[in-house]
Amino acid sequence: MKFGISTFITDQGIRPVPLGRALEERGFDSLFIAEHSHIPVERRTPYAGGGELPDIYYRTLDPFVALTAIATVTERLLVGTGIALVSQRDPIHTAKEVTSLDLVSDGRAVFGVGVGWNREEMANHGTDPATRGRLVDERLGAIVELWTKEKAEFHGDFVNFDPVFAWPKPVQRPHPPIYVGGGEAAFPRIARFGDAWLVNAYPPQKLGGMIERLRATADRDIPVTVYAGPTDSEVIEGYAALGVERVLLYLPTEPEAQSLENLDRYAELAARYR
Repeated sequence: MKFGISTFITDQGIRPVPLGRALEERGFDSLFIAEHSHIPVERRTPYAGGGELPDIYYRTLDPFVALTAIATVTERLLVGTGIALVSQRDPIHTAKEVTSLDLVSDGRAVFGVGVGWNREEMANHGTDPATRGRLVDERLGAIVELWTKEKAEFHGDFVNFDPVFAWPKPVQRPHPPIYVGGGEAAFPRIARFGDAWLVNAYPPQKLGGMIERLRATADRDIPVTVYAGPTDSEVIEGYAALGVERVLLYLPTEPEAQSLENLDRYAELAARYR
């Protein structure tokens, strides 16, 4: 089982470059970072974690800028979004951002995607929360067309463009892997677009049944990456028994010195499973 890191990169925590170097030096295979474009002052959507929304949600760096900085100082580390809010993103610009990252990183980009939860945030981008799932599916379809066709076009209810040229094309073929986030409602999207399932850290007892239902929906094996995984050895062993491909240990957003101390502890934990 592989180990990576999931975190929020903000203006108050460790900077991208020292974070990327530290991860590669300690043998982690990947980094997935969260995205929020902004947080509305009059937010009414409840935070799933309960209580007040943590400060990190207000202060995230643009993921593609941060990941590009990291890609330029690393050689092996996979650099991924965890997750890119496709419901809030123009598909043509996003397709170019991902392939640009793929080029700069020499084929190490991972496109982690989701529909998002903050209804007021997505509404500010012109997205109707009631149709965000259909919108995301169309945008993903359009992005894949832009990546894989010399003359790409797409005609749907939400995305519509006649043939266009769009470069660069991905270094990875046919395109960077798409890791689809979400729960069981996302299973049809995973079956259609997903190279992997990017799933929250459910207990292994629950996750096992979900994996079986996903395989039945997709009619194929889907690799599983656990997002924001705990450092509990018993839970990690449970994930290993399920055949989970990767656990992304959650790194709190803290200054550099504390972040490096945490990564040292995480590296010792990961070493037990290599």
